[in-house]
Amino acid sequence: MVVFSTKSYDRTSFTAANVERRHELTFLEPRLTPQTAQLARGFPAVCVFVNDQLSAPVLRMLAEGGTRLVALRSAGFNHVDLRTAEALGITVARVPAYSPYAVAEHAVGLILSLDRKIHRAYNRVREGNFSLEGLLGFDLHGRTVGIVGTGKIGSVFARIMAGFGCRLVAVDPVPRPEVEALGARYVPLETLFAESDVIALHCPLTPATHHVVDAEALDRMKAGVMLINTGRGGLVDTRGVIAALKSGKIGALGMDVYEEEAELFYEDRSFDVITDDVFARLLTFPNVLITAHQGFFTGEALKAIAGTTLANLEAFERGEEPEGRVRAG
Repeated sequence: MVVFSTKSYDRTSFTAANVERRHELTFLEPRLTPQTAQLARGFPAVCVFVNDQLSAPVLRMLAEGGTRLVALRSAGFNHVDLRTAEALGITVARVPAYSPYAVAEHAVGLILSLDRKIHRAYNRVREGNFSLEGLLGFDLHGRTVGIVGTGKIGSVFARIMAGFGCRLVAVDPVPRPEVEALGARYVPLETLFAESDVIALHCPLTPATHHVVDAEALDRMKAGVMLINTGRGGLVDTRGVIAALKSGKIGALGMDVYEEEAELFYEDRSFDVITDDVFARLLTFPNVLITAHQGFFTGEALKAIAGTTLANLEAFERGEEPEGRVRAG
């Protein structure tokens, strides 16, 4: 199996997980793109991450080179043309649950940092500024938190926020009894937008959820709402969010994902001029906190990702259905 978009931590976790399995793993630093797809020629399996490209042209190149398995080391699969993969006889398998705690806890970290201005206070104190002006926060206790998507991550997030004493409202096609047991009410999306003081996005990116937060949704929200996105960048209309930040409709924005992150995240750009004007505009707001898609990034999660990915590989090798198999529609 050839592993694209390899970082040092990927090599470490996969090598450790492969000690007893002894698969032949080839680690490559480049992302999978139409320009790099030829590097997979001769490999029956490829392993990819969230910003690798698995469009129809790339999948055709992989199939022509002998690839029969695409192993995603992520839960999301919105970057894969599943219909083309199935037509080409390529099996796609993902890691459906590596560590829901990692992402849910990161979302809570963004909330606490934005609420109590911890990121700004940190910089102030290092500069010898001990003033509290501009750092006023609010009690989370008693606030209404809206959760869009109550799968594994959203359910863990709900449990944490219930521990803060928050009122919970949720949206999901399949209500979860364990979330309802926390006192959460499942409501229409419009109601969630209207009632919530904090809104957290934990749903997958699909055609139905693309830009679920758009200008119309923002109009329904409370003035000064806090919006948290640790799901996928495409869930949010970024230009609409910028307008809402300028008007004060959004009081705080926490993002671990960005719609055009593929050309930015996971690389050191500190010596580069950021040419993405939309992203650069986001960085100018004092009430915006952006992290570079690190919500998953815990030791436990990396271990689980490597183990599940190699288990999917082994199942495919034996002619069995990988546990994380993804199908079109």
